[in-house]
Amino acid sequence: MPNQDEKHVQRNVGPRRIQEKPKNFRKSIKKLLTYDKKLTPFYIIAIIFAIASSICSIVGPNKLSDLTDEISKALVNANIDMIAIKNITIFLLVLYLISAILSFLESFIMARTANKLAKKLRTKISHKINKLPLRYFDLHSFGDILSRVTNDVDTIGMSVSRNLGTFVSAVALLIASVVMMFYTNWIMALTAILTSIIGFAFMGLILGKSQKYFNARQVRLGSLNGHIEEMYSGYNVVKVYNGKKKSINTFKKLNQDLFDCSIRSEFLSGLMHPIMSFIGNLSYVAVCVMGAILVENEIITFGVIVAFIMYTRLFTSPLQQIAQGLTNLQSAAASSERVFEFLEEKEMLDESEKKVTLEKDKVKGNIEFEHVKFGYDDDGKLVIKDFSCKAKAGQKIAIVGPTGAGKTTLVNLLMKFYEINSGDIKIDGVSTKDLTRENIHDLFVMVLQDTWLFNGTMRENIIYNKENISDEQVMEACRVVGLEHFIKSLPKGLDTPLADSDSISAGQKQLLTIARGMIESAPFLILDEATSNVDTRTEELVQKAMDKLTEGKTSFIIAHRLSTIKNADLILVMNEGNIIEQGSHDELLAQNGFYAGLYNSQFEEIEE
Repeated sequence: MPNQDEKHVQRNVGPRRIQEKPKNFRKSIKKLLTYDKKLTPFYIIAIIFAIASSICSIVGPNKLSDLTDEISKALVNANIDMIAIKNITIFLLVLYLISAILSFLESFIMARTANKLAKKLRTKISHKINKLPLRYFDLHSFGDILSRVTNDVDTIGMSVSRNLGTFVSAVALLIASVVMMFYTNWIMALTAILTSIIGFAFMGLILGKSQKYFNARQVRLGSLNGHIEEMYSGYNVVKVYNGKKKSINTFKKLNQDLFDCSIRSEFLSGLMHPIMSFIGNLSYVAVCVMGAILVENEIITFGVIVAFIMYTRLFTSPLQQIAQGLTNLQSAAASSERVFEFLEEKEMLDESEKKVTLEKDKVKGNIEFEHVKFGYDDDGKLVIKDFSCKAKAGQKIAIVGPTGAGKTTLVNLLMKFYEINSGDIKIDGVSTKDLTRENIHDLFVMVLQDTWLFNGTMRENIIYNKENISDEQVMEACRVVGLEHFIKSLPKGLDTPLADSDSISAGQKQLLTIARGMIESAPFLILDEATSNVDTRTEELVQKAMDKLTEGKTSFIIAHRLSTIKNADLILVMNEGNIIEQGSHDELLAQNGFYAGLYNSQFEEIEE
């Protein structure tokens, strides 16, 4: 349960932090490809197929050279050796067919492998989210987290699927073409290669300049998504406070930052293709000129020139593919850095070794706070400074105090959403340090200030995460909280689809969450400002429902409206992280202290 009252909370406020460390391209790609060891054999098989396909492609020009020479002899001797031409043609057809099949298999295997990698990353992220402490979500934008799950993982999947195999194939083709060129004629090989060296130099220079912009682009994309998510989720607040202009200006700034990074990265990477095209065309010209000289001196045949023109294409084309592949792999490297940064975030303490379990049907209901101290940050600043309290089974404990006093923080600690700095919290004499979070959560029912409903039927919303609940039990809970008439008035009753945006009142939403708590039937209850969003009439209905809900439970009630907690067995008055007063309503009024001042001020407001 996020703490919305404390000043430390920075969630969804402004642009997010930019990653400061420069990215390591090689390390990122290596980490990405070795992340799932089970996929390594598939990478190897795909790479072997890519190399084999490239070798088949590179043998072709050598045979075409023989075919050209046979045709040239025929022009001189007027006698065509059709058997030789037939054999060469069949060989070339089979060779290119094998190359095409191997290329298809490589693409198919790489696509499946990349999708399996993306699936595993999404699964890991999903599991990771459930292991992160709430402190992480207090300090990071929801939109940025979603961007890592969607945009960054998609970028990784597409880059690995479409570019890794192509990149390996291009490298293999490049090496094989160089070998074949030197095997055919070293003079023309040097001519073709020397004119292409400048391409490598430019490519390396551009990659070094553009990587930082690819990294910044992914970060700024996450910031933009975070801002959009915030503005959409808080749309009513933006409209009410006329924050449209400020929101648009922030959006424009973030959008412009993303635009600038995208333009710079794409501009620099876009230079690769025209540069490599120019180098390729320059190589064609050089090969033709040098070939003409060598043919004239009878050093080579005309067929060698034809073969070298194809070798030059096979040599320069991989350079372009390598350049494009590196550009896309840069995006994958930047995205993988963000994904792995998230996956490597510090998790909540491992509780697998904790064997102590409290069964909800055997819990008596006693809770004790012993000198609890807690601070959200590591700078030593405490929010809860020295809290001690005993709650007996079945008691109704009210917690009151000004905003920022530590009321919600106290409940967060009780639910073990945060780890306390020192002291202890005990349930029936058992320290929460010895209990798992799941066990503690199973012992509590929570009704919060912000109602949470999801897309589904009325029944699904009420019996959320519970099994073997009959319609009779659901309707009984609805009857107790005063929802029975409302449910029966719906077109499909409990089967009526419901979304949080549906036109049902705030009070009805709150009653639905209380009915959900009735179904849960746990020994402890937490009510956090459960009536703050409803009108006075609805508050009476909600109050009656809560009274039913608290029967037989040890209850902790956080309330600003002090009139709702008059019948509490114990009222704890908090201020600046400490209990400054405690007692029943009448006892606190008789003390004429802080609580009396709060209560009388509300009473005076009502009178006015």
